[in-house]
Amino acid sequence: MPDLKRYPLLAQIETPADLRELSRDQLPDLARELRDFMIHSVASTGGHLAASLGTVELTIALHYVFNTPEDDLVWDVGHQTYPHKILTGRRDRMASLRQQNGLSGFPKRGESPYDSFGVGHSSTSISAALGMALANQRMDNDKQVIAVIGDGAMTAGMAFEALNHAGDLDSNMLVILNDNDMSIGENVGGLSRYTGRILASKLYTNIREGGKKVLNSLPPPIKEWSRRAEEHMKGMVVPGTLFEELGFNYIGPIDGHDLPDLVRTLETIKTLDGPRFLHIITTKGKGYAPAEADPCAYHGVSRFNTHTGQAEQKSESDNKLTYTQVFGQWLCRMAETESRLIAITPAMREGSGMVEYSRKFPDRYYDVGIAEQHALTLAAGLASKGMKPVVAIYSTFLQRAYDQLVHDIALQNLPVVFAIDRAGMVGPDGPTHAGSFDLSFMRCIPNMTIMAPANEAECYRMLTTAFRHNAPAAVRYPRGCGPGSDLPAGLEDLPIGKAEIVRHGEHVALLVFGSPLEPAMAVADKLNATVVNMRFIKPLDTGLIQRLAEQHELLVTLEENVIAGGAGSAVSEYLSEQNIVTNCIHVGLPDSFIEHGTREECLDACGLSEKQILERIRSVLQPRDCNPGSSQLIS
Repeated sequence: MPDLKRYPLLAQIETPADLRELSRDQLPDLARELRDFMIHSVASTGGHLAASLGTVELTIALHYVFNTPEDDLVWDVGHQTYPHKILTGRRDRMASLRQQNGLSGFPKRGESPYDSFGVGHSSTSISAALGMALANQRMDNDKQVIAVIGDGAMTAGMAFEALNHAGDLDSNMLVILNDNDMSIGENVGGLSRYTGRILASKLYTNIREGGKKVLNSLPPPIKEWSRRAEEHMKGMVVPGTLFEELGFNYIGPIDGHDLPDLVRTLETIKTLDGPRFLHIITTKGKGYAPAEADPCAYHGVSRFNTHTGQAEQKSESDNKLTYTQVFGQWLCRMAETESRLIAITPAMREGSGMVEYSRKFPDRYYDVGIAEQHALTLAAGLASKGMKPVVAIYSTFLQRAYDQLVHDIALQNLPVVFAIDRAGMVGPDGPTHAGSFDLSFMRCIPNMTIMAPANEAECYRMLTTAFRHNAPAAVRYPRGCGPGSDLPAGLEDLPIGKAEIVRHGEHVALLVFGSPLEPAMAVADKLNATVVNMRFIKPLDTGLIQRLAEQHELLVTLEENVIAGGAGSAVSEYLSEQNIVTNCIHVGLPDSFIEHGTREECLDACGLSEKQILERIRSVLQPRDCNPGSSQLIS
């Protein structure tokens, strides 16, 4: 952790109450200390840096003006909250950020009373804040509720649904749009700051309210003409007409790094009633030159050198291809041979490995923003006209578009390919980003074909299989690297629904779905067990399962998905349907949310490490008196 002697003001602040003891003249110095502390802290732990650098002044101003935690501060896009964590009693724990038993990288209700609402995804803040504001009204208290949305979150439909509802209810809440060029609006320089000051001033507010009273006394035609003229002139100067029409008192845009101006503006806004909307302009990566120059590269960082901005030296194992890179290479290769391929991502170009594709095939690439529902139905529309859309999406984000997956794609049996990244345990990002449920929620949908690769080469071939399949198909793969297999020279596919026996043994058969194959092989060597790379979750290789059940005393399914409704459940369902009596245990993710840590620590916590798999199988084998037909859940 950085030496607090370098930060005399920050060292005094244990809670926002201490912050509010500072004079206004001290706040800019505090901002400089906070920004420097955060840079050095994240450099030693890794984490989301650029977005948090852009919210330093805003965070200070919010806690300075509002009485947190009595007043509720609801953050959107949780990776912009590191300054908030530092100022709310967690400064000395920043060295544990995103580590096992350490601080979460996102707001978390159980971690601090200042985290009024948990968030890991985006576009939820306005809905949550509105609910809090309505609860305050029912309890007849005057607590303030502030929603901070930004970093692309305003592209999601949910945000506008909430705005529409909030304005109609005349709710007492403040929405702050942190516009950092990854959202709406544009920094219009000095004019925007000047206009913002005018719109936030008491003089403007009094004139505006007085004008309403005068207009209300005029005949309806003149009153309507005056209102339209006012909105037209205002819309030429500031981009707030939309929010005004939704029922908000729009203020801004103002410079989100001008701390004195931010404090003055928030103090004025605090005195107003009803729904208010403050639009601030910030720079993602503000105050750290490498992050300002390339905010995407510094969105999420590993440990780095603060002087050079360079990441730590990679180990030899890091030179292996990640599954994300495998997908990126396949996408470009397939696009070269198939002109109908259209690639879609909901704001995850870099994370999904699509940078090269977006440059080579810009006319066949669509980044729809944080709008997963739209991404899937857009793909459905393309597929309905003969295109071959590929949707690159994280497992945890696919959950946000479940209705579209069912109704718009599967129900119509449209050939959309889902390249599902970050399936299973993701490590430091924790339970909000874990891809724990996709096998379960996809397996129950008719017309779906679902695959899970055990290595990089298989991932490549499965993507080709999915693309050539004339129905919805998903390939789900984990975060990080596989075992290091070479990619195929060509675009070869796989026979659908066929598994592969990779080791012959006796007594025990391990049925492995995807990533657990490597530890399963090590376990099998110790038990002399059969190992099957199942490859397909749907359709299952039922013929092989039946033979394995006949030839082995115990079947063990392994998957990096929750046991409930997962691949192992599919095996047991088949055995039950066929009245096949055998011993079967399921090893997978438990019925609980797994907290953050390294990916290896998370897998160990789930019982999916080599040692734990072996111990659990032996605990079943040792009695040697298992009743045929018993089914045990191991998690």
